[in-house]
Amino acid sequence: MLEHFWECYFDLSGPILCPVLGSITPLFIPNSSIRPIRLIGLCVSLITFLYPPIPRIQFDPSMAKSQFVESLRWLSYENIHLYLGIDGLSLFFVILTTFLIPICISVGWSSMRSFGKEYITSFLIREFLMIAVSCMLDPLLFYVLSESVPIPMLKIKAAYQFFLYTLLGSVFMLLAILLILLQTGTTDLQILLTTEFSERRQILLWIAFFASFAVKVPMVPVHIWLPEAHVEAPTAGSVILAGILLKLGTYRFLRFSIPMFPEATLCFTPFIYTLSAIAIIYTSLTTLRQIDLQKIIAYS
Repeated sequence: MLEHFWECYFDLSGPILCPVLGSITPLFIPNSSIRPIRLIGLCVSLITFLYPPIPRIQFDPSMAKSQFVESLRWLSYENIHLYLGIDGLSLFFVILTTFLIPICISVGWSSMRSFGKEYITSFLIREFLMIAVSCMLDPLLFYVLSESVPIPMLKIKAAYQFFLYTLLGSVFMLLAILLILLQTGTTDLQILLTTEFSERRQILLWIAFFASFAVKVPMVPVHIWLPEAHVEAPTAGSVILAGILLKLGTYRFLRFSIPMFPEATLCFTPFIYTLSAIAIIYTSLTTLRQIDLQKIIAYS
């Protein structure tokens, strides 16, 4: 049993399961004991960051395919499995996530008095979700986990606004994933990357994925939720939002849209360039008019 524990700790399961176990522990501690709760949260986040760095050391940057791949049966009758793995892109997201979470817990050290248990639990759950999203090689589970990431972070008003903006786009992405499942019979990303879709099907799927990803980046004109989210989120929440969550939108383009739909990506490249150029000019001018620091961060 001990050998199995060490094997789990040395592979990708270690940094994923560690925040989950850490988020459960404060639930058994009374709210009055705020110091042990804070120490548990900080220690768990540091252990997650300092877990044995064998994946980082043994990672081969010359390989294009995912490494340290793990598979766990989930819905075997639908050929849907839990696939985990990292490549050069996701490895940096894992390192960035585990690096920022201890900093965010330290930043809110003095402010977590009334809701310390909820603060620590939400950050550790968010860390688990962000690491799992970075390592996930199944688009369907990636969709479920990525849509769950913002839940522990935002207050009611911003959460409702974010929900309304992402609902429609997320539904299109879910329908596209189900269409892929019906056509290929699997949601394994490693298989889908070698699957050739027709140009017409690629365009259809690319648009469906883009409807979800554009809101997450966010791209103009579906960016209105971002300033509200920055203003309503605590300082540590703004750090996570700017440092990781907004990068996940672009990460999704690089992880799914470009490799799975290369012909459609070439077709829509001028469109993306145009939107990006408009966004740079528009948000730069808007930033100059702001007096709230968090809004300045959001727009810039």
